[in-house]
Amino acid sequence: MGGMLDYCARHGRGVLVAGLVAGIALGIAAPSVAEAGRALIAPMVVLLLFLAVLRLGPEGVRAGLRGIGSALGVTLVLQLLLPVVAALALLLLGWHGAAALGVVLVLCAAPLTGCPNIAIMSGGDPVPALRQLVLGTTFLPLTVIPVFALVPAFGEPAQVAAIVLRLLGVIALAGGLALFLRLRGVVPGHDRALRRMDGLASLILGVVVVAIMGAVGPALADGGSVWGLLALAMALNFGLQAGVALLARAAGSDSAAAPLGIVAGNRNIALFLSVLPASLADELLLFIGLYQIPMYLTPLVMTRFYRWLAGRPSIAARQ
Repeated sequence: MGGMLDYCARHGRGVLVAGLVAGIALGIAAPSVAEAGRALIAPMVVLLLFLAVLRLGPEGVRAGLRGIGSALGVTLVLQLLLPVVAALALLLLGWHGAAALGVVLVLCAAPLTGCPNIAIMSGGDPVPALRQLVLGTTFLPLTVIPVFALVPAFGEPAQVAAIVLRLLGVIALAGGLALFLRLRGVVPGHDRALRRMDGLASLILGVVVVAIMGAVGPALADGGSVWGLLALAMALNFGLQAGVALLARAAGSDSAAAPLGIVAGNRNIALFLSVLPASLADELLLFIGLYQIPMYLTPLVMTRFYRWLAGRPSIAARQ
């Protein structure tokens, strides 16, 4: 078992791509099996957060709390300002299709639970990603209110607030248990243990993407406009990542540029499926599924960009 986890840690990006391909193939060949696998998504997402906190340990969490002031500003920009501007633009232009609504939904979502793990695979620091994940999820019940008020098709903000509050409770329990185990020394913090935590996180992310992508496979096989939606999803994700990372670098946040880019593009939009009106959820399901593709390709596609960005002279060095 340990050897397999070491292998997954070394080849984490390959595991994600394999999960992506397997999920699409399973959706085409055995849609009923793919549908059954969706029950694994929620517990696996919680387990990913548990592993992220377990890997960081008390010292990593304390380091994250030191930058909480600026992180709150980032949360408000990413989850309130951007989606409000997008929602107002939709109202002015009269665009109400699934693609337009999907873009707004992405922008108002909290960071993906696996963002700290994706940051590690992309060569970035997981601490800023975890900090944004916790803050983004904590403030989601408040930041969604003006966005959902501007887009009545999304349903009642109170529904979203209720499910996010329940999610916060689960997150608090998972994170608290992880810190307890590290503080008590039940789980060691040496290099081998950390590497195997990374391997387990890669494996779980691969399983999650298999379950999520089951509905996307048949649509991609049919072709047509779905490929245009996929292009939009990839442009939105990678565009957000590159834009936010460049802005963070220009503002002097050199070490946080990669993790901030990752949390900007990779959002937990699947959370909304349980609170959106049923007819709208069915309409947006394809876009939400397609958006998983750039999220799980991030370590493969964006790592070179983040390395290039890290290799550029810092703001201080250029002055």
